Amino acid sequence: MKETTADIGSVWAQYIADRSDRLRNVLIEHYLPIVRHIATRIHSKLPREVELDDLVSAGTFGLMDAIAAFDPARQVKFETYCAPRIRGAILDELRACDWVPRLARLRSHKLIDATEQLRLELGREPSEDELAHRVGLPAAELQRMARDASVVRVLPLSGRRCPGGEAADSDPIALEDTRYEQRLRGIERQDLRDLITRGLSRAEQLIIILYYFEQMTMKEIGMTLDLSESRVSQMHTALLARLQGRLAERQRELEQAAA
Repeated sequence: MKETTADIGSVWAQYIADRSDRLRNVLIEHYLPIVRHIATRIHSKLPREVELDDLVSAGTFGLMDAIAAFDPARQVKFETYCAPRIRGAILDELRACDWVPRLARLRSHKLIDATEQLRLELGREPSEDELAHRVGLPAAELQRMARDASVVRVLPLSGRRCPGGEAADSDPIALEDTRYEQRLRGIERQDLRDLITRGLSRAEQLIIILYYFEQMTMKEIGMTLDLSESRVSQMHTALLARLQGRLAERQRELEQAAA
């Protein structure tokens, strides 16, 4: 049975007092539609091979962590508090299933860029020696980089359907995943959020998350955090100045890793 606002407030009070599994399960059931909503939004940008139920399951663990860590005394709505944790748990699950290391992906992009530059300069396909010289790597390392690039471009399937509808275990195929970049952008979006919120106070983290990731207005954020709209705007301006330096440092680290 769906709890009313008054009922759920009472459940929270009792749960904070005794932390029983029964009350935790009541809270999970009440907030589960939030998990499904977030999982559905993320699922819409992923390949069809990703199961929605798997995302919901991962998001439910994020919801459980949010319930365990939530403090109603901070005067923050639980719906606002739990959304980033649910989304983070889902993206962590996707990242754990991603078999392509981030460094391999960066190096493959470097190879692709070098190939395009040489093709324009030479008016033909560059040779392996020319590519190796351009990226500053020996031939053996260049071949390994090329193999990494081919992994990024394809999505292996376990099998295919026979004309009669039966699954064929042999003769696996590989199809180009045209929506891979969408999935990659989602994971990188989570990485970026983790980077820019690291070291910030709770109020500063919420301002960044609610404004840029939840698309809330300054006025709505002020109401959530019990701050004036002008104060939220001042904190946002100061945060941007601090984050610009942090992002510039991160860019240098990625360039060094790819070199």
